[in-house]
This record gives sequence, structure tokens and C-alpha cells, in this order.
Amino acid sequence: MSGSGEAAQDRSQRIVFVDDEEDVRRANRQSLELDGFFVEVFPAAEPALASILADPPGVVVSDVRLPDLDGLALFERIARADPDLPVILITGHGDIPMAVGAIRDGAYDFLAKPYPADALVASVRRALDRRQLATENRRLRARLDAAVEADPAFLGVSPEIVRLRRLVREVAGADIDVLVLGETGSGKEVVANALHRWSRRAGKNFVAMNCGALPDSVVESELFGHEAGAFTGALKRRIGRIEHAHGGTLFLDEIESMPLALQVKLLRVLQERSVEPLGTNEVRAIDMRVVAATKVDLGQAAAQGTFRDDLFHRLNVITIAIPPLRDRREDVMLLFQHFLTRAAARFNREPPPVTPAMRDHLLRHGWPGNVRELDHYAERCALGFAPEGRPAAEPAPGLSLAEQVDRFERGLIRDELVMAGGDVRLAAEALGTPRKTLYDKIARHGLTPTDYR
Repeated sequence: MSGSGEAAQDRSQRIVFVDDEEDVRRANRQSLELDGFFVEVFPAAEPALASILADPPGVVVSDVRLPDLDGLALFERIARADPDLPVILITGHGDIPMAVGAIRDGAYDFLAKPYPADALVASVRRALDRRQLATENRRLRARLDAAVEADPAFLGVSPEIVRLRRLVREVAGADIDVLVLGETGSGKEVVANALHRWSRRAGKNFVAMNCGALPDSVVESELFGHEAGAFTGALKRRIGRIEHAHGGTLFLDEIESMPLALQVKLLRVLQERSVEPLGTNEVRAIDMRVVAATKVDLGQAAAQGTFRDDLFHRLNVITIAIPPLRDRREDVMLLFQHFLTRAAARFNREPPPVTPAMRDHLLRHGWPGNVRELDHYAERCALGFAPEGRPAAEPAPGLSLAEQVDRFERGLIRDELVMAGGDVRLAAEALGTPRKTLYDKIARHGLTPTDYR
């Protein structure tokens, strides 16, 4: 039972066709094989079911009227074993209401006799596309489960996220102040929280403060605290964020937004490890680690006079730079699946399947809002509000046409390798190119398929 060429040997394209009439089996097998499919035919449901359970095909096509076990019973047995395996039923006109009921129960499609060969081929091809999506989603969930179990704070398999995870673990145990640099939405607080959790301070407070979210008039009181009567409206004593972080970690986000006058006081706290709340001369010793985060180059800000140079050098002992999401596209699908599952659970819904339009958007969008933007997109998808269609290609300023084409080709191949879990054969099929050609391009672009498994 063989087809022709390489496609005929591809088990993911295998079609199981079940009909008790030999002429029907022969004709339909020929139609499918001429279109490049590998076809196995069976005269009855029982031997077909044994083959399907032992080696699941891409699609099952079965007549409803069969001796012994009929096509509907075959579909029910398949659905229990593998709900994602598409089953196409062939019916006489009298069986159409029955077939419609089977579709409500999960059958993929039905064809009423007599049907043209191209209708069968088109239905099989659509079913294979659905099967491929289901397989990709299953593979993603398996990789996601492994990634979450390994480290839920840093989901991903890209070299960039692996290096970041290793660096954060190493720095966490050093108990020194850290500067975290990253674009908006890239996960700076996630890194700060991991530095705390993986340090000896994990049992104490993790205190976060966004320096850009508070008016200048209250930042000092929030940070340093105050005694009752220290200023108008200070009716009772307030412990500041610095003192509350004693023994633990103080996370100062958007440190570049801190007023210059307060930067002087913060510098003194960092140098002397003590705090003097407003309205008192009492100096209180503080044992804490400070993690400051910024989305701008503080060195450049210091040179321009918008950030104190001495504070920059005091903070810049160890700098952890978070790569933007566009530089670790291998992680997009894993992160999206995680966010989609989480959002669906929050909205009390089943996670929707990843459609071709969603997949295309995920792999080609530039994600300027980084992980936060991806999270919000997953929420829209979970609610059924995801935009469809392919976004316009994003230009790359300063590159020649040949360089942009080369970069686009590399990104496309890398994305398909990610979706295929490093399987070059599956990636070649998705790209519609011979495997040898794809291997040559992979080598030329310096890609390593095993990195994406």
C-alpha cells in the first residue's frame, strides 16, 4: 500500500480509508495517492481500528454502512482513543441526518454519495490541516508543562532566556544590589522577584515601589516613612518602604523617574544602610538588598544631568539586561500557550485552539510591548476577540534589500523549527521545500534544530 515519492512515505500524511466495496476502495485510494497522500485501505472497521490504534494516521475516511462494526461505531471508538483525530464519514442520502448528528458529536465532515474525487481530496486536506494544528498544540502544551515544571518564572527555551535564568540564579546568591535593564513589559519585576526568592532573603518581605507611579509630593514619605505630625496631614506614624524591606528586598521600578532631591537621600541609604524617617532624628539600621529597574540607559541619563552620576555608579555593581521578546522568538509560542491557558481558566472557559491566523500573528509580530503585550493578546484570544489576518511586514531600517530578505528567511525558518519542535522534516513540509534545501539553508543561517526540541 504505497504512494509515490517522498510524500507517500510521510506517515503524518497517512490516510486510512474504510469501505466494504473493493471498487470504491481502489478508486478513492487512487484519487488520494495522485494528490500525494499515503493511503491504507480496509474492507471492515475492526482491522482498520487495530491499525489506527497502533499507529494513528492523519485522517480516517469511513463509509457508514459496514458489516459488523459500522462507521458510526468506528468513529465513537476513535473519538474515545484520540479526540483530535479527524474522521470523515461517507453516507448515502438516507444517512445524512445520521451523519449530521455525528458531526455534532465531533466527526470532522461527511460526504454524500456520489461525491466527486476533488471533494474527497479537499475534505482530507482540510482535515489534515486541523490535525496538524492539534498536534502542534499538543506538542506546545507538553513543552510548556516541562518548562513550567523546570522554572515557571522564566518560561522559554531560547539561548537568551537560558542565559538570563542562569545569570539570575548566580547573582541571587551574591546578596549585592542589582540594576535590571529592560524595555517596558519585558519582565523586570519577574527578575527582581526571582532574585529575592532564590536568595537567603526569601523568607522576608519583597517590597515593590514604582517610582514613576507616585506624585513627587508623596514619594519621599512612601520611601522613607514619617512620624506622626511630621507634616500637615501626617496623623499617625507610617513605616516607609525602605524600613518595611528590612531583612528582605526593596524593588525600585522606574528608578529613572525618582526626583533628583530624593536620589541624594537614596544614595545615602545605600551607602550607610540606614534610614531616617521624616519628623525624627532617629537613624535606624537597615539590612536589605536593593534591586533597581529602568527602561533607559542610566549612564546616558547621568551624562545629561537627569540622573545622579554617583547614584548610577552605586547601583551599577551588577547589571542584568532582559532581552526583548523580538530577540527570543523561540519562546513566543510557549509563553502564549501559558498565558492563554491561564486566561481561559480565569474567564472560566476552555482554551481555544491556535488558529493559523493567530499563529501567523504570534510568529511575525514585533511585540514592542514585550511579554506584557503578549499576555494581553492571549487574554483577547481567550475571550474570542483576537484580530485575524496577517500583519504587514515590519521594515528594518539601514539594511539592504538582500539583507532584509536574508533576515526574513532566517526568521521564517527559525519560526517553523520552533513550531515543529526541531523536526526538520515537519518544518520542510510546512515551508513547502525539500528537506535537503532546508538543511542547506539551516546551515547557512547558523541555526541548530536541536535547540528547539
